Amino acid sequence: MKVTANGLQIEVDDTGGEGRPVILLIMGLGMQLVAWPTAFVQQLVDAGFRVVRHDNRDIGLSQGFDHAGVGNIVWETIRHRLGLKVRSAYTLQDMTHDSIGVLDALGIARAHIVGASMGGMIAQRLAATAPERTASLVSIMSSSGARGLPGPRREVGTMLMRRPLGKGEAELVAHSIKLLRLIQSPAYPQTDEELAERLTFSMRRAYHPAGLMRQMLAIGADDDRPNVLARIQRPTLVLHGEADALVPIACGKDSAARIPGSTFISVPGMGHDLPPEVCTILANHIAPFAHAADAATNAVLAKDKTP
Repeated sequence: MKVTANGLQIEVDDTGGEGRPVILLIMGLGMQLVAWPTAFVQQLVDAGFRVVRHDNRDIGLSQGFDHAGVGNIVWETIRHRLGLKVRSAYTLQDMTHDSIGVLDALGIARAHIVGASMGGMIAQRLAATAPERTASLVSIMSSSGARGLPGPRREVGTMLMRRPLGKGEAELVAHSIKLLRLIQSPAYPQTDEELAERLTFSMRRAYHPAGLMRQMLAIGADDDRPNVLARIQRPTLVLHGEADALVPIACGKDSAARIPGSTFISVPGMGHDLPPEVCTILANHIAPFAHAADAATNAVLAKDKTP
């Protein structure tokens, strides 16, 4: 369904029913809400949560920004490397307000905010700038964005710069599989058939590469987040794969180091993807963490009500 959030039309999936604690899932760069596997959502529902997913602006079935143009990615990359401000059509803070708007539209006062990759960056900003809406924060395979952190492995960076051999569905899927092969979880590899099925479904649902480029610029422009993280006071769990070739584990460790009182957990054999086995591992960390955060909050509220 679509809701109006922060003045935009945002596509939302709401699973689990009312009366439960809410987990808001925020996906990463260029990824649609369906990139959160249905089985992972169901694991969280079975653990007692209402789970809300949404397409970020400019991706999937949510409102696009083609009127803003794409900008010169190469030039803005050079500006970033020179320490100059990257120019973007919108910011990660704007996307944070979109996520808050989704909660508003659904009448949800507070939620456990769970974000992956770029979604983790948005989740970090939400916890820092809207603590009253944040029951807890879980940042998965993400980064603080601090300068000096390692980037993708060389072969991954090279593949990111390559273009598909054609514009047809088969060429686009084949190109994406090559990238996913480089960043997948080495302990939990998926077959080409499994990857092709997922990619084909996603592309047929929506395909919007210009939106991905604008989101990439928004990440590049988000240069003050390292200092913002110190403001986070909500219970925080940082999860990161030890074999992440796109966002190396040092990035997750830096995020945790900058967030007061956070817990960091590394996942052996996990890369930058969500195969079924990894989803189970993550759900088994997230569910008890969120329940514990709720219990702690309820205990404080009960104590405050005691005469």
